[in-house]
Amino acid sequence: MNIPSDLKYTKDHEWIKLDGDIATIGITDFAQGELGDIVYVEVETLDETLDKDAIFGTVEAVKTVSDLFLPLGGEIIEFNEALEDAPEKVNADPYGEGWMVKIRISDSSEVDGLLSAAEYKELVGA
Repeated sequence: MNIPSDLKYTKDHEWIKLDGDIATIGITDFAQGELGDIVYVEVETLDETLDKDAIFGTVEAVKTVSDLFLPLGGEIIEFNEALEDAPEKVNADPYGEGWMVKIRISDSSEVDGLLSAAEYKELVGA
């Protein structure tokens, strides 16, 4: 299982890559493996400002639909439109081409509540 050390994580299996006040967010390798073949990613919150832990979209796999929770409060400024035609990118490359949204963080102190790679590995038993 791939858990890059340069990212932050949540207990809900999202990853976060920080670049100043912009955060790129997706689901982890563990999450995509648990979901199975992803067939649809829906994000209808573009240009909205949401609180931490708010639902920002859903990911649909062959057998289930799962909500996507925002790990940090902020404005959703970009959606990975490539996922509209190729949602399987989330399975193939969850930390690269399978990213889901970018947000402008509202409160940088919320970053302190995220998990390190080591803490996430412990959470999933990797």
